[in-house]
Amino acid sequence: MGLESIGKNIRKYRLVKKLRQEDLAEKAELSTNYIGMVERGEKIPSLETFIGIVNALGVSADMILADVIDVGYTVKNSLLAEKMEKLSAEDREQIYDVIDTLMRHSSQSKP
Repeated sequence: MGLESIGKNIRKYRLVKKLRQEDLAEKAELSTNYIGMVERGEKIPSLETFIGIVNALGVSADMILADVIDVGYTVKNSLLAEKMEKLSAEDREQIYDVIDTLMRHSSQSKP
């Protein structure tokens, strides 16, 4: 199921927020060792602990779970759209061209 991505996303958003593991652990009332194990995918937090981590990070749960839930790509698309809005029209067009090329060469694309 790829549950290790939960830890990777927690780490990603922790770094985005410029928090050390110690800072996140303190905010979530957990140990630094536990945060490290979660980020490495060695532990999957309980629901209560997960909520504490998400609240401490100030992000939504779907942002952390985007890689493991079926509608996760909706979240990723929204985040990508936000990033794309900040680009120039020329840069956006280049990115769309790259995406079109990747889709044409995808193993699941249909003729």
